[in-house]
Amino acid sequence: MNNGTALLVMDYQNGIIGSISNAQEVLERAARAIDVARRHGATVGYVRVAFDDADIKAIPERNKMAAAITQYGERIRNCTQATAIHEAVSPLPGDIVVRKTRVGPITTTDLEKQLRDRGITTLVLAGISTSGVVLSTVREAADLDYKLYVLSDACADPAQDVHQCLIEKVFPRQADVIAVDELEGKVFA
Repeated sequence: MNNGTALLVMDYQNGIIGSISNAQEVLERAARAIDVARRHGATVGYVRVAFDDADIKAIPERNKMAAAITQYGERIRNCTQATAIHEAVSPLPGDIVVRKTRVGPITTTDLEKQLRDRGITTLVLAGISTSGVVLSTVREAADLDYKLYVLSDACADPAQDVHQCLIEKVFPRQADVIAVDELEGKVFA
């Protein structure tokens, strides 16, 4: 069953979740959001970031991302435990799972095609980090005309002040910012 809505759980990976001070709480809220989405027939999609040698070589040195990838080392190497999706929010058979090699996951993977093929017009976003994958996805998805919700308490960033600024001042321009507890009343009403 598909109701035109997808919950995207982005970069909830073993090697990234540890960079968040309130990781356990964020994982629990994301797991609750997944349960609500599944109960209402929404598609659940997972985005993970992971690089192999060819992916790293494809990024020109002029791109600041190249230096960041080198700095992260094994935390973002493809096919390692660090890039696996955290077990607290694991995908099920039939869920969308994509691997990205850029900050934004929609047009840099086949995610957009998978969403369109399933008739998805509304996205609910949860991710780490707010200033990375969530920001990029909000901007790109808004330009692609998706209805957007950002789960403020299922997103996190190593810099709490940056998270707050994005949640309070930037995202509301293109998305409805809600808490996980509001999912049933606002998205699945």
